[in-house]
Amino acid sequence: MLSVVAARGVRVPGWVVALGVILGVGASGRAEPPTADQLRERAARVLAQVDGHLRVAGLRQSVEVRRDQWGVAHIEAQSQHDLFFAQGYVAAQDRLFQMELWRRVGAGEMAELMGPEALDGDRFARLIRYRGDMAAEWKSYSEDTQEIATAFTAGINAWIEQCGEDRLPIEFSLLKFKPRRWRPDDILARMSGMVMSGNWQRELSRARLIAAVGAAKARELAPTDPPRDFDLAASLPSDWFRGDIARGYTLAARNPLFKAPISESNNWVVDGRLSQSGRPLLAGDPHRAIALPSLRYVVHLKAPGWNVIGAGEPALPGVAIGHNEHVAWAFTIVGTDQADLFVEQTSADKPGMYRVGDRWEPFTRSTETIAVRGRTAPETVELLFTRHGPVIFQDDQRGVAIALKWSGAEPGGAAYLPSLAVDRARNADELVQSLARWKIPCLNFVYADVSGKIGWVAAALTPRRPRSDGLLPVPGWTGEHEWQGFLPLEQLPQIHQPADGWIATANHNILPPGYPHAIAYDWESPFRYDRIRERLSVVKPDSPKKHTLADFQSIQHEHTSLAARGLIAALRSTTIPADLEGPAKLLRNWNAELARDSSAAALYAVWFQELEKAFFTPRIPADPQLERGAIRKLPILIRELAQPSTDWFGESPASARDQLVAETLRRAVARTQKALGEDPAKWRWGALHTVTFRHPLAGLGPSFEQAFNIGPFARGGDVTTPNNTRHDDTFQQVHGASYRQVFDLADWDRGMATNTPGQSGQLGSPHYADLAPLWADERYFPLVFSRARVEAETAHHLRLAP
Repeated sequence: MLSVVAARGVRVPGWVVALGVILGVGASGRAEPPTADQLRERAARVLAQVDGHLRVAGLRQSVEVRRDQWGVAHIEAQSQHDLFFAQGYVAAQDRLFQMELWRRVGAGEMAELMGPEALDGDRFARLIRYRGDMAAEWKSYSEDTQEIATAFTAGINAWIEQCGEDRLPIEFSLLKFKPRRWRPDDILARMSGMVMSGNWQRELSRARLIAAVGAAKARELAPTDPPRDFDLAASLPSDWFRGDIARGYTLAARNPLFKAPISESNNWVVDGRLSQSGRPLLAGDPHRAIALPSLRYVVHLKAPGWNVIGAGEPALPGVAIGHNEHVAWAFTIVGTDQADLFVEQTSADKPGMYRVGDRWEPFTRSTETIAVRGRTAPETVELLFTRHGPVIFQDDQRGVAIALKWSGAEPGGAAYLPSLAVDRARNADELVQSLARWKIPCLNFVYADVSGKIGWVAAALTPRRPRSDGLLPVPGWTGEHEWQGFLPLEQLPQIHQPADGWIATANHNILPPGYPHAIAYDWESPFRYDRIRERLSVVKPDSPKKHTLADFQSIQHEHTSLAARGLIAALRSTTIPADLEGPAKLLRNWNAELARDSSAAALYAVWFQELEKAFFTPRIPADPQLERGAIRKLPILIRELAQPSTDWFGESPASARDQLVAETLRRAVARTQKALGEDPAKWRWGALHTVTFRHPLAGLGPSFEQAFNIGPFARGGDVTTPNNTRHDDTFQQVHGASYRQVFDLADWDRGMATNTPGQSGQLGSPHYADLAPLWADERYFPLVFSRARVEAETAHHLRLAP
């Protein structure tokens, strides 16, 4: 794929470079690119109107839209139809270009914008499109989802029509294309849910690892939790998995909105016994790829039957995470195994057929056409399906077709749409019942209601696998590995009214003791959860000190790494050469807090990078596809440094361990000195670890970077701290919490939130980048809810009339 590398190793998408050539703009173009000031001026001319009056065809009665000083739209309508019509309209005012990319990725229409290199991604998106009973699909989310979707998409279309050709956001004129009209079923696309169902890629990683090192070594390198002696079925040769089986998915998911299926988030709740207000407190910070605009869009929806505030994706109706008048909720990814790969046998003697037991059955086929930028005729593609699902890979030479079976193919498998039922829960019991509708993605919901109830449910459409564990691809022709339905709500992991008064989840192993169902074997390392637990458990029901929202904000920005504690503890028992005693002392005396101003944190981060590379690289085959399955396990590294074993270090494990530590620390010191200078007293973690919000078009050239990008900002933390700031090899943050919320159920107006870099995706808007400095400085804005507070904080007042 065509790509270039920009400053600090940031890869610019090949489609951006190619578009620059096609359109004659940017560094690769034929014409002189516009200056940053010219780009800002062009963007300012097409900003959406957010004050005054607008007449909008399709509304039935007037709607009030009050944007507060932080850019959050508080929408008040007189009917449900007008509420969601206005939500679509207002979201499009702020995020139309982002929403158009979201729609195209889900519909498999990116090749029309990007050219031939997007074809395989479009093909994958169409393969996973829902193809079942549409009546069951609509009703699965809520009884009135189709009516809500129709109003919501009509609102988007109304804004597109009002923009015409002259008022569209600047990205459309730069890329020389127009947004399509939306259809209600555009919100049913499956791609955004697929990126959070990454377990099937781990199946591929395990299969390739077994092929490279054997099953016994693979179990050592990539252990499961709980441990399981996994191996490929005898009927599946390991060389069947050499191809790039996930290529279509990878291309479809490279858009920043769908990038990186990393399951990292935090949430927790305490009951009134542990809070200063005497009512429950709840916190949540879902972590996703750092993007511009942000994935999340905050909105307040009020109409008869509705009064809910929080964040969702701008291209979906409703609120995904937040609160209404009665209940509050937050979520993290569970890790439930909701997908399997079935290997189907094909034969040159039976063209168009695949094996089912002792017979051969024809593939189900669908022929579609895909428009491709730069081509006069569309591309015709044939999609194949077996009884297990879409065929995502074929190898005719080996007689193999691999089909993907996943819960998202069932009615109700579109991500986050069951929020339309959750949003209207009137108490904790109703919220829990609404989670029976929740299928994709698999989410740990923590909740609290105004009566004082708190709880947790691992909500997901969870397959029953009586004869399989879901850890590896399985033969599809035998019938031995079929799913036997799904677990009902009451059999999902859950806790209500915990005796100790608190619940937290952070993608760790959440299975309660004695839980009888094997829903997953892959979890995130428990470092974030364990540190949150340390912070929460200092308060007991009989403690004089109680938790406050300020405490919860502090925990969300906690930079102490328990992984670092473990590595530094191992360093203390290691023999260090005399020339490294100074750097080693700096680390030994460190408190394991990755604060922005910490010199030890800077050295630690570089050392950890060197240490991980040196420890795992010789032991794991050089196969980039293994990284898709998150094979490397940090707890193994910590364990082996603390107690080196012959399995990992050979006949003299302590000596080999000491040598590894010394060599990696020496390289880390040299790298840190080169980056930050010779004097350790002047080293700062935040000088290395930064974040820049990069617009998809910034790669067209320096003037586009200057106009569109936001940052850099110094960052603390790392991937193991509750304030998760996962970074790449250059220490640029690529993942983390852009949206955060903390609520006190004693008073909804005490709620606080962050969302970055801003509510608007339109360059030149006052809300394009205004929230980024707050976020970077670990500050919040009030998520005002009452009518009085909304009116007091209103900065822009727009009245929409029929």
